[in-house]
Amino acid sequence: MISDLSLYTDRGRQFLALLEQRIAVLDGAMGTMIQRFKLEEIDYRKGKFEDSEIDLKGNNDLLVFTRPEIVEEVHLKFLEAGSDIIETNTFSGTTIAQADYGLESIVTELNLEAARLAKNVVNKFMSQNPDRDCYVAGAIGPTNKTASMSPDVNRPEYRATSFDELKDAYFQQVKALVEGGVDLLLPETTFDTLNLKAALYAIEDYFEEAGVRLPVIVSATITDQSGRTLSGQTVTAFWNSISHAQPTCVGLNCALGAELMRPYVEELSRVADCYVHCYPNAGLPNPLAETGYDETPEHTGNAVGSFAQDGLVNLVGGCCGTTPEHIAQIALEVKKYKPRKLPQLNPALKLSGLEPSEFNDSAPFIMVGERCNVTGSPKFRKLIKNGDFEEAVSVARQQVEKGAHILDVCFDEGMLDGVECMTHFLNLIAAEPDICKIPVMVDSSKWEVLEAGLKCVQGKGIVNSISLKEGEEKFIKIAKTINRYGAAVVVMAFDEKGQAASKDDKVSIAKRSFKILTEVVGMNPNDIIFDLNILTVATGMEEHNNYAVDFIEAVREVKQSCKGCRTSGGVSNISFAFRGNNVVREAMHGAFLYHAQKAGLDMGIVNAGLLEEYDKIQPKLLEMVENVLLNKSPEATEKLIDYADELKAQKGKPTLAGPVEERLSNALIQGMTKLRDMFEEALNKRDPALIEQFIDFAEKLAPSKEEDKKKSQASPEKHTRKTPQKRPTPPRF
Repeated sequence: MISDLSLYTDRGRQFLALLEQRIAVLDGAMGTMIQRFKLEEIDYRKGKFEDSEIDLKGNNDLLVFTRPEIVEEVHLKFLEAGSDIIETNTFSGTTIAQADYGLESIVTELNLEAARLAKNVVNKFMSQNPDRDCYVAGAIGPTNKTASMSPDVNRPEYRATSFDELKDAYFQQVKALVEGGVDLLLPETTFDTLNLKAALYAIEDYFEEAGVRLPVIVSATITDQSGRTLSGQTVTAFWNSISHAQPTCVGLNCALGAELMRPYVEELSRVADCYVHCYPNAGLPNPLAETGYDETPEHTGNAVGSFAQDGLVNLVGGCCGTTPEHIAQIALEVKKYKPRKLPQLNPALKLSGLEPSEFNDSAPFIMVGERCNVTGSPKFRKLIKNGDFEEAVSVARQQVEKGAHILDVCFDEGMLDGVECMTHFLNLIAAEPDICKIPVMVDSSKWEVLEAGLKCVQGKGIVNSISLKEGEEKFIKIAKTINRYGAAVVVMAFDEKGQAASKDDKVSIAKRSFKILTEVVGMNPNDIIFDLNILTVATGMEEHNNYAVDFIEAVREVKQSCKGCRTSGGVSNISFAFRGNNVVREAMHGAFLYHAQKAGLDMGIVNAGLLEEYDKIQPKLLEMVENVLLNKSPEATEKLIDYADELKAQKGKPTLAGPVEERLSNALIQGMTKLRDMFEEALNKRDPALIEQFIDFAEKLAPSKEEDKKKSQASPEKHTRKTPQKRPTPPRF
């Protein structure tokens, strides 16, 4: 929650004081109450919309023009029942929602009128009840379109709306609501977090333009007992995605009755460091009930009251099916209890895809999958250049299956349209729950590509990267925008003078960047990740010999000086001098990470196939590698080069010493390494005939399905009783 109270209106500060004192009460369902009047088509037209060629019945927002006395009566009944807050009748008050009726042009007028109507009702009620202090919340619905999902199952990359379209529509609504006199803003019934992120972006844009701030209450809906939104996010993933906006209050509404919502309210109450609310439906739908829902006022009141009793909520109310009688019972129950206390949460880097990812100081090393990067994966680059995005999605899936915690996505290649590729690919993987469950790292050297990626990601991802290379003014502007999108950020150790190579330069740039980001931009320190430039060692140039030591020591100091930050790096850079010798490269990566992690390195962009576990590196090779990495002697590089040549010469020779199991294992490893090198060579030569020949050869080696079936049928008993050999456990990434 924004801590500077001077930024708020007087009414906003009064509302914040109310939440400190007791559990506040929201109103109930406008739609349920309107149904009681049994309105006809003429009620939605008279006086303003008689010439409409589209049926308007059901477009309840229009009643502020055609039957304002009905809306006023509903507002008043909820206030009399005990509501501290009434919502404007503007759930569909955006150009996107009103487009179904051809009424986009009336949106500003509609929101102004609805806000003024509600405000007049509140002012009149308070004048007659001087002991009551009541508020108007501007209701902002989710629209009838989704930015994270395609409405066409045959085109998963297609979107019926865009982030920019949503943002513009929400800005127009917010501006009119505030000018109409609302005290609070309430984006509610969120089923797609990306839609909500667009609304929150628009709200911040308006606050900045108007120079005023109102309390913001944010509400999501869990669609069923899976505990996920319609777009697939869990409750904690949802919170991680929107917590950057620092809402006054966050909670759940609609879809379920209070009893079914309890586990999700408990979860949100545990993870959110702002106020928490719940305004449920009156149970499940029942067309035979008077309100269309099952629960009586007493039932709903008791269920919501139990949330208050257990210290889970700060604000309560009702959604579909709840009447003034329901609200009266809820208000009666919750006044017995004190409001929920805001928790003190442990600092961590909190990200999300469909599911949450939290990385604190005790978290294991974070592996960022690097293969969805056209600059780092020849296979991925070829697929993208050929327009085979569907097959490129399988590369992302493999990264997740291998254990990547975060998926790096990059399209920085001269012949590609980075914005188009980024948008298309991220929309595709958003339709793959097994991929988009983890956070995305949007990677580019071009701001327009980074921003295109941010507009596609409903979770909380990472931007890779920004730096001071073009000066403080541009750095601040871009960082503020990234913060408004709700992403964490990788900050490179670059400044106006260039790339930092020495420890002192790396630390100096990191400290300067950290101060700007936390004090000027207002970014959470836990969302700042420093890439302190892993540079290549063993190049033959003496000035490069200390690069690994400089990086490791810089990591150690930055973690101590910039409290809360994380550190990262592109690990494969360290071993570029030994390209073509994977045995040495694997050892260098494993040894480098061992020492860097001890110094505080939190994450790395790595190729899992080129990483050896530290304690499994052959002792002589480890000694030579560490002599180079830690710059232990002037001759270290030359000795490692000589030893690398020896290893190359020995490559492919069978190991005759040792037990047969060990010899067989070594032979298999050497064979697979040889095959991998051959395949990489085929890819690098970009010769389709050579690649096809390699694939044909591999298929001949592999037993066919028919052969497998024959073997299985020939000795089924032996097959089922056979105990599989335990395979070596690969490193987890």
